[in-house]
Amino acid sequence: MNVKEEIRFDDTELAFGDKSNFDLKRMYFLFSTMNNPWVTKIGMRLTQFALRIHLPIKVLIKKTIFAQFCGGESLRDSIKTVEKLGASQIHTILDYSVEGESKEKTFDHNKAEILQSLTLAKESPHIPTGVMKLTGFVSFSLLVKKQAGEVFTAEEQSRWDKFIARVEEICAYAVACQKYLFIDAEESWIQDAIDELVDEMMGKYNREQVYIFNTYQMYKKSSLETLKAVHRRGQQEGFKVGAKLVRGAYMEKERNRAQEKGYPDPIQVSKAATDEAYDAAVAYCIEHINDIYLCAGTHNEKSSKYLSQLMEEQELPHNDPRIFYAQLYGMSDNLSYTLAHHQYNVAKYVPYGPVKKVLPYLMRRAEENTSIAGQSSREFLLVKSELKRRKRK
Repeated sequence: MNVKEEIRFDDTELAFGDKSNFDLKRMYFLFSTMNNPWVTKIGMRLTQFALRIHLPIKVLIKKTIFAQFCGGESLRDSIKTVEKLGASQIHTILDYSVEGESKEKTFDHNKAEILQSLTLAKESPHIPTGVMKLTGFVSFSLLVKKQAGEVFTAEEQSRWDKFIARVEEICAYAVACQKYLFIDAEESWIQDAIDELVDEMMGKYNREQVYIFNTYQMYKKSSLETLKAVHRRGQQEGFKVGAKLVRGAYMEKERNRAQEKGYPDPIQVSKAATDEAYDAAVAYCIEHINDIYLCAGTHNEKSSKYLSQLMEEQELPHNDPRIFYAQLYGMSDNLSYTLAHHQYNVAKYVPYGPVKKVLPYLMRRAEENTSIAGQSSREFLLVKSELKRRKRK
């Protein structure tokens, strides 16, 4: 099969086949708005303020940006989204997207929520993996202190031990359910502490096959070597690596902090350098596919095609269980639906949670669409093209 000739990402009929005209018009409005960064920033700040003073705008949010990027307010609400995606051979990664909490009671609640999502995954052929963000189970400040090598107080050590116990319980349950578990990447000044723990979990659970995945943000200069180092360690110690590759989500924050603190900028010098590092990491994973399971989290058309070409060269089947594509729900349907149509393993990250609590996630999605060159424009033009196509019918 000639991948370049057969995989096309401009078939809007395929990309939006399960979307109603109402869905498309909502998308048209949202992405046209996101084309204007100032309108997006002002709109999101006003939304935060309105919720804080309890103005009745929840229904409006729920019917617009929340409906576009989230599966529902609860696991139960999200089942319809799971089934709808499954009908198009697209898997779902249910992501409880509540963040910024700091209380032990909340951390225990978050743990229970992840365990429930894994139970649902166990019962559904459309949910191959769970996902968790470790700042949902421990305070950010404690991770900062851990990475800085500072000595914990007795009370802090107790909180850290509870955190480790939560992570252990979730990892063990994912393995018992025979489901993958993706652990999200975070800011560089806590990422080393996260990597240390995730590497330990991979060493414990990824023996015969992979269950635990770490996330590598390829806009960081160090990420490719970090991936190679854990692979070398795995070869020495007898475990396999789960690698979810993304470009990254905290660029502005990373650069601002590096400037404020006076340390070298950890971010690649250009988008081209990030793209090069991302594709190099994809190639490394495919070269070592017997040791590394890969989830390519990308909205980039060239990287998506590059992975498919590498798979063809290695004569790997499209549905090889060691290889997944992933995109965020509400974005890049032209990639997801096309790849699924060609029998590749594709999953959508489907966030869920109460509207007010997932607002930080929604703000990042809006800001991401305005900051990634052309992202909103591409989405907008694809939707516009499909609306025109439907009018011509």
